Amino acid sequence: MDIEQKQAEVIDYYVKQSSIVKGPVLVPLIVEATSNPSLFAFSEILSVPNIQELEGTENSVYSGLLRLFAYGTWSDYKSNADHLPQLSADQILKLKQLTVLTQAENNKVLPYSQLMQELDVTNVRELEDFLINECMYSGIVRGKLDQLQRCFEVQFAAGRDLRPGQLGNMIQTLSNWLSTSDNMLLSIQEKINWADNMGELDKKHRKDVEDRVEEIKKVLSLKADDLRTHEEIYSEPGGVMDYEEDRNRPKRRRHPM
Repeated sequence: MDIEQKQAEVIDYYVKQSSIVKGPVLVPLIVEATSNPSLFAFSEILSVPNIQELEGTENSVYSGLLRLFAYGTWSDYKSNADHLPQLSADQILKLKQLTVLTQAENNKVLPYSQLMQELDVTNVRELEDFLINECMYSGIVRGKLDQLQRCFEVQFAAGRDLRPGQLGNMIQTLSNWLSTSDNMLLSIQEKINWADNMGELDKKHRKDVEDRVEEIKKVLSLKADDLRTHEEIYSEPGGVMDYEEDRNRPKRRRHPM
């Protein structure tokens, strides 16, 4: 079973469970969901009406916790730790995994220094162990560790939940991309048409040249025939009197009348 299918089943489970129970009973369910090693998307659970009803109650910090795991990072937690429940070791691990996914959303080459700062990791060995054992082995990212350049080259990263307002930006980005693609296709089609027209013109020019060559061949052939005809006439016996023969022939005398 791939990670997407497994996660879909886990999400479905927590959505159903949170739709059944209410109030304080939701707290352990939220803690369990944010600790689950197979779950990396939380917006569907967050949208369940029973979860939303926690806002404004003494348990509202747990709806805030779920929101943190849906959209936030380890740095966000540190900045708001006073307003959120204390995290278990499993929750800390999960939030750091989600932090790597957030970093991979914007850049495909992640410097070690940046990751170490975001994850509160003190040395390269610890960082590489985390990326290999907790991120790549879990299937949420694929990539290459470049020890020479001290960076992580991301080849694949699982997507996180869309933040509020992010969908509109994504739609606009896709619309711009489609518009650019349409313009590019139009430009390509125009170039294809131009090439086709040039091809037709080239064919016409070649045909005109070939026709002209044939005409010249015919004219040369006719002239060659005329030359051969004249040659035959002048070379036939008796065809044309020889000039010397005519000069040596005695002239006739005219008798007086």
